[in-house]
Amino acid sequence: MVAEVIEPAGGQWSDQKLSQWFDPPTCAAIKAIPLPRLPVADRLVWHNTPEGIFTVKSAYHLAVTLDRRQGCWRSEVSWMDKASWVRVWGANLPPKLKVFVWQILNRLLPTTEALIAKGVPVLPRCPVCWAESETLEHLFLFCPVARALWDYSGLASLGEGLPQHTFPLFLKWLMALLTQPPVLMSVVAILWRIWRSRNWVVFEGKQFGFPGLLRQYNQQYEEWVGLPVDRHPRSAVAPISQPVLAGGDRMVCMWDGATRRGSHAAGGFVLLTPNREVLMAGGVQFPGIDDPKVIEALALREAILWCQNQRLREVCFEGDAKVVIDKINQADASDSRIGAILAEIIHLLMVRPGFDVRFVGRGNNRVAHLVARKALSLYPTTSRSFDFQAWLFSRL
Repeated sequence: MVAEVIEPAGGQWSDQKLSQWFDPPTCAAIKAIPLPRLPVADRLVWHNTPEGIFTVKSAYHLAVTLDRRQGCWRSEVSWMDKASWVRVWGANLPPKLKVFVWQILNRLLPTTEALIAKGVPVLPRCPVCWAESETLEHLFLFCPVARALWDYSGLASLGEGLPQHTFPLFLKWLMALLTQPPVLMSVVAILWRIWRSRNWVVFEGKQFGFPGLLRQYNQQYEEWVGLPVDRHPRSAVAPISQPVLAGGDRMVCMWDGATRRGSHAAGGFVLLTPNREVLMAGGVQFPGIDDPKVIEALALREAILWCQNQRLREVCFEGDAKVVIDKINQADASDSRIGAILAEIIHLLMVRPGFDVRFVGRGNNRVAHLVARKALSLYPTTSRSFDFQAWLFSRL
């Protein structure tokens, strides 16, 4: 069990036991995993997302990455170049429809033909008309209900008898429409309506005919026309406000982390009076860790425990690690790398109502960074016996 290589007291990896079972590189990798000082519940973590939660998107990207590493990545739409893909993702369509078009172009929709090819035991018939096998060609072009919808729309004439096309020719015709937004919206609305209705038949047992499909298509098109589409969506980033400094009669503990890539890291913390006069300073080393977010979380935890050992009750912890601070203030421990440490910090703050954490800019946190750098420079000797307070006073 993992617990067998952790020291019962102190929450540290056991060097002796690790060296008995693992080679030095593996031991170093294990010791780089931060351990909480307090008991934290185990949980399953998916390491391919920052939150540690499995998503289909992350699994797809992982699969593509592995395929490319093995040299077996091949596009099924060989006639499409990079510029064509840029046109797909830059089309004036809602995001879900861009994905839908991309699935069609890559033949990724789970028709009965595709499912049978993957070994799924399904009946090889179109679930709508039961006349032929359900291929993409049949579903979107030749199925009687689909043909009726194409004829009604008048779009078939644009493609010189569209329903008579083979599917590869249809795909090229669809690509040519990417520069014609009004026509493209109509075509994609038909394809989407056919696919959605087909899924109602398969998964909900509903039956539909041309009148119902026509009504849904008209409603769908009216809903999408004029829909504001952000062609270059960006995640909303709230502007960073000016740091709010702790006031009143509370102490302030400034904390920061420092690292030397590929080797080790350290944390520094400085205790200030409400008037911003330096009282005490401390530092701690984190051997084998070089992940900045892990270092910042560990530095904050050590600062809290340090102030706890000083029997302080009212402290505002100020740091410049905004991502870590935001997660703590939101009581969010869903992080694949530092979730256990975040959970421990959140618990420490909950049982001490006089402790809280605030963000300050890097320029206002220089004294803590100075101490962290000094702790880092002491490696490989220990920082526990070093007098950070006297050293800092000599520098101020």
